[in-house]
Amino acid sequence: MPDATPTTAISRATPTESPASAGDASLLFRPFEAGALKLPNRIVMAPMTRNFSPGGVPGQDVATYYARRAAGGTGLIITEGTYVGHASAGEHGDVPLFHGEAPLAGWRKVVEDVHAAGGRIVPQLWHVGTVRKAGQPPVAEAPSVGPSGLTPKGIPTGDERSTLDLAGIDAVIGAFAAAAADAERIGFDGVELHGAHGYLIDQFLWSKTNRRTDEYGGDPVARTRFAADVVKAVREAVSPSLPVILRMSQWKIDNYDARLAATPQELERILVPLAEAGVDVFHASTRRYWLPEFEGSDLNLAGWVKKITGRPVITVGSVGLDSGFVSTYLSGKTPSPTGITPLLERLTREEFDLVAIGRSLLGDPEWPTKTRDGRAEDIMPFSLEATATLT
Repeated sequence: MPDATPTTAISRATPTESPASAGDASLLFRPFEAGALKLPNRIVMAPMTRNFSPGGVPGQDVATYYARRAAGGTGLIITEGTYVGHASAGEHGDVPLFHGEAPLAGWRKVVEDVHAAGGRIVPQLWHVGTVRKAGQPPVAEAPSVGPSGLTPKGIPTGDERSTLDLAGIDAVIGAFAAAAADAERIGFDGVELHGAHGYLIDQFLWSKTNRRTDEYGGDPVARTRFAADVVKAVREAVSPSLPVILRMSQWKIDNYDARLAATPQELERILVPLAEAGVDVFHASTRRYWLPEFEGSDLNLAGWVKKITGRPVITVGSVGLDSGFVSTYLSGKTPSPTGITPLLERLTREEFDLVAIGRSLLGDPEWPTKTRDGRAEDIMPFSLEATATLT
């Protein structure tokens, strides 16, 4: 979950609707397939960093946490971000690793418990790039690395090691591919690559942090090369039927107004090479799903991604709630639940295919079942207390 204060706020406008007004919720409970991944419904648990894996090893409490959401009716679980096997990938000692014997054994148990509860699960594979600060775990001596040695604010890190050379790029790509292969080996149902919010893959995509003049920098198409190479390497490392999901966004963790693309045409130049590289499903991260992405159209970002690529798309952003996480955190005020009729209207139009739920699933693991059964009034609301424990 984002943990930074925005540089500027976006509209707080929210659909006006009673929580009990759910529309035709059966739309959420149609089956979905992507390659070998077969889901009973369209509800996805959004990836949310929880910091409950001491030493990077997920324990039984993590397995139980995810299994509860599967048992509550969530069709697909995307895990919290997990650090790939590169020394500079992470910035916190309690975020889970996705390499090494003990972390992978922990993840195997997570998969077993989720499957036993009737769910499907993919790991989110993550490299934070120059978001990392010097001296942070899990490898304190590792440098912060990115395409041009710039932080997401566009400021030089001051460490000459921060600009990845071609060998360094190859090493990072190899780490993603190895993690994906391990994910399939221990039973995961697919993989998601974290290419959003100003982290490493996104830093290559964004002109503010990618100032390279070689084959990995330049125009929007050239800036996609790193992401596309990661996708290709992951695609080659796993079975052809194992789905590869890419999470992408316009906004960054400390800049909600940031834009990869100012127009649909610019977005197309970024997305087409990624689809051609082998992305099976896109996960279009927005903070409020009901906001249009470009002037002149009601389509949100997910809608545009689907229109451009023709690939299945996951939408996300304050589903069932009236405010974003950061505003909730800063104000300390519990967000009010809302209905999901506007979401269902967009599903009816096939604007997107899957819907990721974050905080609402922290508040109530049975959100899907209660929504399906028309028991919206029984849904336990999200509160900040839900982020303090792993339940």
